[in-house]
Amino acid sequence: MAVRDPVVKHQIRIAAEKEEKEFYAHRAPKAWLEALARLGTDSNKPFLELAPWLIAVFAQPFRILADGTRSPTYYAIESVGIATGILVTAVHSCGLVSLTHTPSPMGFLNRILGRPLYEKPFVLLVVGHPAENALIPDIGRKPLEEISSFDPVRSS
Repeated sequence: MAVRDPVVKHQIRIAAEKEEKEFYAHRAPKAWLEALARLGTDSNKPFLELAPWLIAVFAQPFRILADGTRSPTYYAIESVGIATGILVTAVHSCGLVSLTHTPSPMGFLNRILGRPLYEKPFVLLVVGHPAENALIPDIGRKPLEEISSFDPVRSS
């Protein structure tokens, strides 16, 4: 669900920051906080209001049939993950940028956006043009050899 209404984005920010404050203060493991420290992230999320668009992506682990019964949706998480990756690529191909945001839990999105409870929030994409003063952390990437392996080519 794409959101541009400033009032709704403000509601999302307030709810997300509430979850983030709880996470940082009580639920986050020390190792997690240490890993995030170099990125300068904390519970303050002004970008949720500053960006022109928020895209809330939901998964449907099951659906409600016409007779009211539940039916599983197979490979929902995998399908939504693939679709989200394609969406992020499309956003970037259009000259925009996106930031994935995943406060936990994200059930507040169902309430604020009027989504049924059988939809599970998957990710909140923050979308727009990069800010002039945006700082991008130099995270670095592992070399291909560290993350993959290939069968040797055999001659016949």
